[in-house]
Amino acid sequence: MAASLEELEQRLSHLRTELRGAVRARDKAETARIRRALREAETAWEHALEVEAGPDIETLPSEAETRTPPRATSEPRRQELPTHGSIPVREQVHQALTLLGAPASPKLISSAYEAFFTEPLVAAKLASLRRDEERSFTAQGYARPYYICAALTHDRLVPARGLLALSTWPVERRIITPLSPRTDFLSHAVGTAEQIQRLDTAGHPAPDAAWRLLRRFALTIPGACDSAAPEPDPARVIAAAQAEATVHQQEDDQRRQAAAQRARTQLTDAQKLFGAPPLRDALRDASGSMH
Repeated sequence: MAASLEELEQRLSHLRTELRGAVRARDKAETARIRRALREAETAWEHALEVEAGPDIETLPSEAETRTPPRATSEPRRQELPTHGSIPVREQVHQALTLLGAPASPKLISSAYEAFFTEPLVAAKLASLRRDEERSFTAQGYARPYYICAALTHDRLVPARGLLALSTWPVERRIITPLSPRTDFLSHAVGTAEQIQRLDTAGHPAPDAAWRLLRRFALTIPGACDSAAPEPDPARVIAAAQAEATVHQQEDDQRRQAAAQRARTQLTDAQKLFGAPPLRDALRDASGSMH
């Protein structure tokens, strides 16, 4: 019996977790095996999505059809070139955002990825990623398990400058209110501390870069640091971050929910992920329609 979408999504999540472990352990053979399984699961997910959607989705071009055909020469393809011939940039960003748990800047995404994984993530490579993802979604709809998308401003529902998010997050989680930069910062601190705890539980000491990242968070969270300890205690950081979050959470949540409700009623599927057009573009379109 063919696996359901939910089962395949669970398998994809499990495989990505396994992939992180294999990369951290520098097990090349296991990493290669998991990547093959991940590609097979993604293909099965896309097929299951087509079956569930019915005949109409067959009119959409498949991901393979929208790729630029490889040239006869040895010139490398431009689409989703993996960093150092390994993990594609969009997968690196997905792993970092999943760890952080809230919208983040390219610089923080790069720092978080490099703190826990063996390969670098060059922040400059993220400049065009969101635009590439938007073009892919416009052409194919929900053909991929996830997209790297935009955080949205709470007032105008346009892309929040310099912040990336995941399409699998609910709209509320991607809305940015005046209080969100701080509440998201606290979420980043919790996500980082929890990842260090998971590594410790699995018997894998966290890299020095991970501790440096946690220290950067802890230094600006009241009660998160013990001046007598050489490194911040992850459990203490989590408790302090959650305690401060309760101060802002209710008001931030209310604003996010109100904005998310407007987004669901006013925006198209693509705009819910990548933002409404800026006002100047909307005015230009309206002016053009009048002539």
